[in-house]
Formats: sequence, structure tokens, C-alpha cells
Amino acid sequence: MANRFCSAEHGGTHIDAPIHFFEGRNTLDAIPLRQLIGRGVLIDVRPKCAENPNYQVVVDDLVQWESKHHERLDEAILLLRTGFATFWPSPAKYLGTEERGPQAVAKLHFPGLHPDAAQWLAQNRSVRAVGIDTASIDFGQSTHFQSHVSLFEKNIPALENVANLDQLPETGFVVLALPMKIRGASGGPVRIVAVLNP
Repeated sequence: MANRFCSAEHGGTHIDAPIHFFEGRNTLDAIPLRQLIGRGVLIDVRPKCAENPNYQVVVDDLVQWESKHHERLDEAILLLRTGFATFWPSPAKYLGTEERGPQAVAKLHFPGLHPDAAQWLAQNRSVRAVGIDTASIDFGQSTHFQSHVSLFEKNIPALENVANLDQLPETGFVVLALPMKIRGASGGPVRIVAVLNP
């Protein structure tokens, strides 16, 4: 028996390759494995997102994590826990609307990474990748997707719709985020595994 399957590049738990928003940057198959395997860190912004579904993770959230743990975000796979994964699979709660298509875009409401924070990471830290438990690294109301652009200019891929972040500590684990190797792709399905340090 040989089944067939068809998948969108950017559906479900997936990776955005830098080429997705920045011409001339890495396609999915060109992302070095060292960027997809490494020390994981988790920043928990659930209380802020519970108050504001359009919350954007800011530079201060990143700096506070570094101060708390006495380490920099360099060479880490950074995961952002908004708590929105608990709303899956309800489109109304997870995305802000049950509508689909172009007319639904203006009704999207979910947290993301603020463009200033994305730029700060790209310019001041050597993160390997950034992941989030929402549908996009940019918040739902974004129209310019500047967080994507700032990260992807520096060839930093994004992991989206990441599940089970509630099972991780803020530090002390390794992430393996291995996507299907699709030549020339702007993204694709990814299996993300975290291994807790003994």
C-alpha cells in the first residue's frame, strides 16, 4: 500500500524559511541543521496575552528573561509561550474569527513578536530560530509582517503553531525542529521535539 498526501507549506505546525519574506535568503532545504537543533529557551508571556489578545512580545520581555536567568539568548532556539495553543482547534478563539479567505484577515486577533523585538534579536543576539504557539510570528492584526522581515533578513527561520509549550521549563532543554526537506520551499511541516536536560 502506498498512500498519498498533500499539504500546504504554511499549515499546522510548520517552519517559515527566510525566503518566505526576504528575497535571496535561505529556502527550506538550505537552512543549516545547526539552526534547527540546539539549546532551547522559553519566554512565558501568558498573563499579558490573557489581558490583550493582540499582545506583542517586546524587547523588555526578552531582557527580563536574560536578567532572570543570567544568560543571553545567543545560539538559542527561542520559544514564545502565549498560551493560545490551549484554544486549538477553535478558530474563533485561536485566530479571533471563524471566517476564512481574504475578508477574514482584518478580523484576526492573536499575539505575536513585536517588530522592534524581532529587529533587536536580529541585530543584537545570535538566535538560531524563533518559535511561537500562534499562527504567525507577527500578531494577527499585522499588515506589513515586519517581524518576519527583520528575522528573515538575517536568515533566522520561524516556527509557528508550536504545540505543548506548557510542558517546558524556561530553560534546561534542547530543541530539535526537523522539517521535511523540500527543495526551494518557503516553508513546510516540521516535527518539533524538546529533550529536557537530565
